[in-house]
Amino acid sequence: MELLEVHKISKTYGSGEAAVQALKQASFSVPRGEFVAVVGESGSGKSTLLNLIGGLDTPTAGKVYIDGRDIFAMKERNLTIFRRRNIGFIFQSFHLIPELTVEQNIIFPVLLDYRKPDRKYLEELLAVLGLSDRRRHLPGQLSGGQQQRVAIGRALITRPALILADEPTGNLDTRNTSEVIALLKEASHLYEQTIVMITHSQRIAQAADRILRVSDGVVTDFGRCRES
Repeated sequence: MELLEVHKISKTYGSGEAAVQALKQASFSVPRGEFVAVVGESGSGKSTLLNLIGGLDTPTAGKVYIDGRDIFAMKERNLTIFRRRNIGFIFQSFHLIPELTVEQNIIFPVLLDYRKPDRKYLEELLAVLGLSDRRRHLPGQLSGGQQQRVAIGRALITRPALILADEPTGNLDTRNTSEVIALLKEASHLYEQTIVMITHSQRIAQAADRILRVSDGVVTDFGRCRES
């Protein structure tokens, strides 16, 4: 079953002679549980693509369906709620709340939605992420790799339909990069989590199930990785 369907998405910034086509008629689909890497040079349009899939920007043309829902047919308030409950975001800069502990940062999206966290699932996530003994630490007491693990836990805690990761290893050293990518791959397989990850690294992209390349706003499907 296709969890994500992108249908002829285009995005143009500006108008007339100043118009810039950031994305051109992009179409692809991602089945539930697949881990997809999106590669491309800086300015190629990959971040624009991720923002459109996440409903953070509006396309000039085209549609995005997540779990069968046309996200741009929703009113803004409904889209905000849908995004909070169905899309998890992982950023290059961890965006943790410095005054909150590891555990509090992870469950924050659940509390924001006025719900109670699933304590059993939280304990499982802390164990999988290797953070059980760091649960009461503040972000400033953690390494960069540990902070990114907290960000992954925060993205997973709502059991979203889709996780969008924007250069999640950009601020990490080689060892922590390998650990974070391994965790994302494990989340994809363990929880059947659908993940779309932007990266500039071909080596990192090889850890995904499939690779898409964005070049001058055009998306090309490179197919499944041999390692998967």
